[in-house]
Amino acid sequence: MSSPRNLLFPPLAAIVLFAAPPRALAQEISTGRYYELETKYLFGFTNGTDIGAEGEKELEAETTAALGMHGGTYRAIEQEFEFENIPSQYWGYEASAHVLSQQIKDVAGLDNLNQTTFAGLSWKPKFLLIGRGPGNPIGLSISVQPAWDRIDGTSGVHTTAFSMETRIAADTELIPNMLYAATNLIYAPEIVREPGDSSWSRSSGFGATAAMAYRVTPKVTLGGEVEYYRAYGGFGFDALDGSAFYLGPTLHVQFTPKIWLAAAWSTQVAGHAQGQAGNLDLSDFSRQRANLKLGFEF
Repeated sequence: MSSPRNLLFPPLAAIVLFAAPPRALAQEISTGRYYELETKYLFGFTNGTDIGAEGEKELEAETTAALGMHGGTYRAIEQEFEFENIPSQYWGYEASAHVLSQQIKDVAGLDNLNQTTFAGLSWKPKFLLIGRGPGNPIGLSISVQPAWDRIDGTSGVHTTAFSMETRIAADTELIPNMLYAATNLIYAPEIVREPGDSSWSRSSGFGATAAMAYRVTPKVTLGGEVEYYRAYGGFGFDALDGSAFYLGPTLHVQFTPKIWLAAAWSTQVAGHAQGQAGNLDLSDFSRQRANLKLGFEF
């Protein structure tokens, strides 16, 4: 088995640059239309560090899709309904209910399935450690997300699972209010018990992501991100099941100061599953990933 001390992660770099006509761009900057923008959901699957304004509340609808595994047809689409509250400028939280829709047919190692059901609940507090601003070019935050799941997100089997994703995020503005960059480190341990079992199984995931985003207009931001994930058969890093490397574009649209949309699409371009041939891991990870968020502040 490999140890993370002996691993050299693939370089994490992604740049997507789009330019508006120079005259129009100069006019927008001169009139101050490139106002300050929150980075919280600017980078797709990579989180920004911003918390939001104290006292702010928000309703969000988030759709996450996993598409394609070994052979056959595989679709898992999770819908989250989220309430977000910012009690302080230094921390906020999200409370979410999850619905999962899965269609599985002729996929190696999985039973055929077609179901849509309530999948679980989660709570995600996020703490701002360093606020980005004058004198602090780099922002830093940490979030934890305890979750209860009653459906296995890959196979659709009814289970009882508890997980705790911890995420450290850092971001910066390379060009003020125009060009942004962020990186995340993720660790997610989980315990699972299937019906009829008296014992709990353990697993965990590790991830490292990086993203850049560029504002093509005051309301539209385009970018790209890279993601690297590893799946383990325990809480430690000594029982590696597989790994996957993703690459894809991102989009953020600020329709109004209170309404926004964020989207991301990632494709697995490299990976490996333990004990299997091939340059992709389609046993532990899907071939494609997509995410769509719509938020309303009040």
